[in-house]
Amino acid sequence: MSAVLDNHGHGGAGHAHGAHDHHAAPSGWRRWVYATNHKDIGTLYLLFSFTMLMIGGILALLIRAELFEPGLQLVNPELFNQLTTMHGIIMVFGAIMPAFVGFANWMLPLQIGASDMAFARMNNFSFWLLVPAAIMLVSSFFMPGGAPAAGWTMYAPLTLQMGPSMDVAIFSLHIMGASSIMGAINIIVTILNMRAPGMTLMKMPMFCWTWLITAYLLIAVMPVLAGAITMTLTDRHFGTSFFNAAGGGDPIMYQHIFWFFGHPEVYIMILPAFGIVSQVVPAFSRKRLFGYASMVYAVAAIAILSFIVWAHHMFTTGMPVTGQLFFMYATMLISVPTGVKIFNWTATMWRGSMTFETPMLWAVGFIFVFTIGGFTGLIVAVAPLDVQLQDTYYVVAHFHYVLVAGSLFALFAGYYYWAPKWTGVMYSETRGKIHFWLSMITFNITFFPMHFLGLAGMPRRYADYPMQFTDFNMLASVGAFGFGLMQVYFFLFVVLPAMRGRGAPAPQRPWEGAEGLEWEVPSPAPFHTYEVPPKLDATATRVVG
Repeated sequence: MSAVLDNHGHGGAGHAHGAHDHHAAPSGWRRWVYATNHKDIGTLYLLFSFTMLMIGGILALLIRAELFEPGLQLVNPELFNQLTTMHGIIMVFGAIMPAFVGFANWMLPLQIGASDMAFARMNNFSFWLLVPAAIMLVSSFFMPGGAPAAGWTMYAPLTLQMGPSMDVAIFSLHIMGASSIMGAINIIVTILNMRAPGMTLMKMPMFCWTWLITAYLLIAVMPVLAGAITMTLTDRHFGTSFFNAAGGGDPIMYQHIFWFFGHPEVYIMILPAFGIVSQVVPAFSRKRLFGYASMVYAVAAIAILSFIVWAHHMFTTGMPVTGQLFFMYATMLISVPTGVKIFNWTATMWRGSMTFETPMLWAVGFIFVFTIGGFTGLIVAVAPLDVQLQDTYYVVAHFHYVLVAGSLFALFAGYYYWAPKWTGVMYSETRGKIHFWLSMITFNITFFPMHFLGLAGMPRRYADYPMQFTDFNMLASVGAFGFGLMQVYFFLFVVLPAMRGRGAPAPQRPWEGAEGLEWEVPSPAPFHTYEVPPKLDATATRVVG
């Protein structure tokens, strides 16, 4: 099967000499600064996102250290609010989103038989925009008045009262948004125009489908965020009163505009995760994905419905009862396609020849814990319950179950699944399993008690709390430090050895049940693949000679 790749010039020795000198991988710093190869840019995205994960994680651990016991230990309330605000912004825009774009860069051309992304130089530009944006964002801690402290949602009127760091945060978000839009355009054009002959849309891997739909979501909603923060900027400096009640503006309007961006944004961070899990579960169940077409329609339905549920974040803002009813039922409706996906993953595993290598552990862990996050989401979707739970630690628990146990766990599943193809070496299965089990345990120790704290009425974004909340807060803080340490362990003992080429050489197809074009190229994947479009078999998952 794979011999045909060399015949087509898809890898192997012919690249590095003679007339093909310009095909060789450049070396030194120029390789990375001027990178136009989708694999190099994917690697840059992944390293950047992990760096931001560590920075955001340090802020989270400062928050949990402060909340270890009642009273003010380490930080004053103002700095505490800066930490919560920056933790949220950095994790959403700096860690999770760029990580999925890194996976898209690495895998989409390999999965659809394309030679590279459609716009290689724009790909480079969209990555390098992130670096100055991130530096500006983090440097806001050192500005007069400190970092923004209005919450990651940047609600007016607080944002109108912040110091100069608020302007820097707005500027950096504009730059990150431009990067996201360029990346999304690149992904859409690559998937629609550069698939190998014979790969119809309904034969694409699920990861390609989820990213195609996610890219459309990005193009639709990033300008909405840009509009909201630009109106905030003009309110701050140019005398407008969009959100300033003293000038006749409406702070609630900001919430509507922000959440019209913010709710599809939640799905921007989870749909690619669904795609990764839809690749991993069939591979380790040795079965085809159950209900492929229904999975595609479910992803599309989630994306469309995500535009009509935004105000479920706003049940306590004085919304009319008819509005509450509409958004409550719309929110419950969106759980149906999500349930379809969970059913299909379970049905894929049902009576399969399952094995539990590390990628499968992360995928099954994702399904289990994400389902808990989904159920708690249904609870806060019920308007009368939400009035009680709004802005408590129950909400914190809910969205961390969705975004940590959702997005982050799926990213780990994808790393363990595809890293042998990226690096050419197998990771240590023992270390991978240590990383999984201790992460899973410490994650639940951290966030499960927060449900009870929220039900008991502990509000979020407070630096202090009464004595009765002490035990669960201590438990959560201990778990958080354990969870953070496990991610450092992951980098030092799983990622670094693989980057240095330490480990058993990875076979071309390291997973017996894996299907897809990415497993038809050698490990590690050659610098240039598919210079001639591959000829596919009827299933569009293998190359034929």
